[in-house]
Order: sequence, then structure tokens, then C-alpha cells
Amino acid sequence: MSATWADKAKAFAALHRPGDPIVLYNAWDAGSARTIAEAGAKAVATGSWSVAAAQGFADGEKMPVDLAIANIERIVAAVELPVTADLEGGYDDAAATAARARRAGAVGCNLEDGVVGGEGLYPAERQAARLAAVREAAGPSFFVNARVDLFLRAPRESHDEALLDEAIERGRSYADAGCDGLFLPGLAEERLIALACERSPLPLNIMVWPGTPPLRRLAELGVARISHAGAPWRAAMKALAEAARAAHDMTG
Repeated sequence: MSATWADKAKAFAALHRPGDPIVLYNAWDAGSARTIAEAGAKAVATGSWSVAAAQGFADGEKMPVDLAIANIERIVAAVELPVTADLEGGYDDAAATAARARRAGAVGCNLEDGVVGGEGLYPAERQAARLAAVREAAGPSFFVNARVDLFLRAPRESHDEALLDEAIERGRSYADAGCDGLFLPGLAEERLIALACERSPLPLNIMVWPGTPPLRRLAELGVARISHAGAPWRAAMKALAEAARAAHDMTG
């Protein structure tokens, strides 16, 4: 018997264990999701960059929201695993977009506090209000992973404890808004990751990034969720390009 949405949502939330993290090798369509599931994944996550690229769009909500939701629905239909979706900034209405993702079968989403297509981040209070609306619209079991973009948007040399404190303070306000996880993409320094694990009010999500510690070390530090973002897409397209060049060379 297939698991219900509630079963999948509960199982997905339980996978966020500090020290024993859920590893998400991000998919971009139904076919990649099925391949990742067959490779032993415990859940499937999309990454907005690769989802958009697979459909011929740039990242940053350039892909129409209707197409993004339809893609989620196809992925959910292709696998028995819990599916969580990268919804970027939620398009024009984050709460409505999250509710649509929930109806498409997703058990959770990422929502970023960086202003998509603009400069800087939303004020923490405004972002917390947006996240609270998402929580209300998508329901209590929908896993809301609050993404803080401070480390992505700041030069690497400026990544320090003060910036981490700012990120954690945002995380506290997002936790108060009802979020379930805290995502700090771009954070790669081991010392800061360790501090983030100690101080985060929510299970911590780290993205594999140049300079990020190995997965086993991230687990030892207390990370609860590890994402691979666009790296799987890039690896697949590199292999495709190499195979295509080899085929053309054989017949050229």
C-alpha cells in the first residue's frame, strides 16, 4: 500500500536528525527523481537552478510558476518517497505558491529571504510574516525550510561570527513564525558551521559548496540536512556533453 501524504510528511520531518543528516542529492524532473530514488535516497528534493535549466530557463523565478508546480506534481507521481520543493522566494505570493506545492503532493519547501531579482534580503520581520502566512496556508505538517541568504550574498572573506550571529537571529524569528528547518547556503567554514549547529533554533541545513567539509564531517558537526543544489545537474550535463562530443567526433 502506498504511503499517504501525512505518512510521507511525518517520515520526512523525522529524517532531520543532527549528527545523522538526511542527504538530498537534488533532482530536477521526474526522471532524475526516479534515478535518485533507485540509488537509495530517503527523500527527493528539487533545486530551483537545475529545475529551471532543465526547462530552458534561468534561475530566479524566470520559470513560470504553473510549470514549476506541474514539475513537482510529475516528480511526486514518479516516486514513493517524500518530495520537498525549492520554491525560491515564493513568486508573487509565497503562501499561495506553497499551498499549490502542497496540493501537488510536496511535503515541504525551501523559501529564501533574499529578494529575487533585487538587492539584499527582506527585513527579518517582513520575511517572518511571509513565512507565517506560508505555514498557515500549507498546514502544520508541511516542512518549511527557511533559507537565509546572508552567506550567499556576502563575499567569502566577510564570512565571520558576526554574520553568523545575524543569520541565527533571523533563524530565531523564522522559528517563531513556525518554520521547521534553517538553511544557510554558502556557509562553508567548518568552525562557523559548528557554531551554527550549536546556536540554531532549528535543524540546520548546509549546502555542499566549494570548501565545505566532507559529508561525514558535516554529520559529526551536528548538521541535520545536506543539500547538493545544482551540482547533480552540472555533473549530468558534463557527462552528456562529453558523450555527445565523443559521438560527433566518431562521425565528424
